[in-house]
Amino acid sequence: MKRINYNGPINPLSFGNVSYNILKQLYKKNIEVCFFPMGNNLDFSAFDKASEDFKKWVYKCYEDRYKNLSPDSPALRMWHINGSDTRYSKRQFLYTFYECDKPTETELNLCNYQDKTIFSSSHANEVFSKNGCNNSCFIPIGFDEDFYETGKTYLENKINFGLVGKFEKRKHTARILKLWADKYGNNKKYQLTCSITNPFFKKEQQNSLILKALDGKLYNNINFLPFVKTNTEMNEVYNAIDINLSGLSGAEGWNLPAFNSSCLGKWSIVLNSTSHKDWANKDNAIIVDPSEQTDIYDDIFFTKGQDYNQGSMSCFSDDDFYKACEIAENKIGKKNTKGVELIKEFNYNKTVDKILELMQS
Repeated sequence: MKRINYNGPINPLSFGNVSYNILKQLYKKNIEVCFFPMGNNLDFSAFDKASEDFKKWVYKCYEDRYKNLSPDSPALRMWHINGSDTRYSKRQFLYTFYECDKPTETELNLCNYQDKTIFSSSHANEVFSKNGCNNSCFIPIGFDEDFYETGKTYLENKINFGLVGKFEKRKHTARILKLWADKYGNNKKYQLTCSITNPFFKKEQQNSLILKALDGKLYNNINFLPFVKTNTEMNEVYNAIDINLSGLSGAEGWNLPAFNSSCLGKWSIVLNSTSHKDWANKDNAIIVDPSEQTDIYDDIFFTKGQDYNQGSMSCFSDDDFYKACEIAENKIGKKNTKGVELIKEFNYNKTVDKILELMQS
């Protein structure tokens, strides 16, 4: 395949990170691209390791998109199901993430509207296939090569837990904060480093949610980071964390923070649910089995009765949280070598090769 029409975001959010890595591989594979960025916005602020040649190529693909646009070139769209109705070619492939478990009629119709819908997780592919989506498949994403092991010592004589990912109900952010504080709060042997800024919340709103989660108490060993702007800074955060709690999210399309930490040889506590099942196991993570399913609705990002994002999320018990933390503590000082091996299995070179092969078939 020599040319594709590509539509996706370039920004600091998770979709933007995945899109950036897809474009990098298309660049390396010498694929001609007519690039249609979401909102005509090219925000490279997070990607401080991107080469100037690559960025020039991306801008050129954008500037010449109408000169080279052809209906005979297949289109790849990397976006939410909501908003996937626009087509950029006679043949269009949607790459998307899905966290819930009850596809709606609208979601199923939009996925069937594509020539092929590619989900990031086998969980999403399975629930859509079972509910009437006849053209879906599963291709996982991979490890971002901008991240690497620094080999630095960050907090001597402390065990540093980490919580990464925007503050949200489905991620159990408030509950994790409360449970951790109850067990380790103000104990100088431990620290919790939080990178949980939700860009869709006002600062006052987020601070209020944090205070509510902690019953209005302040702890000297819980550190809330401001929004991490670049991947270089994010790499330092990942490397400083000994035990990543982000994998306790109840519904994910992949979970980059927990996955990236595992690939860097750290230990992640992971709920055995949704996309986590595709990469996390007892050899490379501390696995927690779900205790129950509960409604995912928060009336912010997930609203009951809407055309998108309906269903439930997985939960965990207090006891299982504490047991998992204790197991993780006993692994401090032992590199997660099986986690590092994930990089060989899950990388963007393989991801894009599989996508291109599918688009050619």
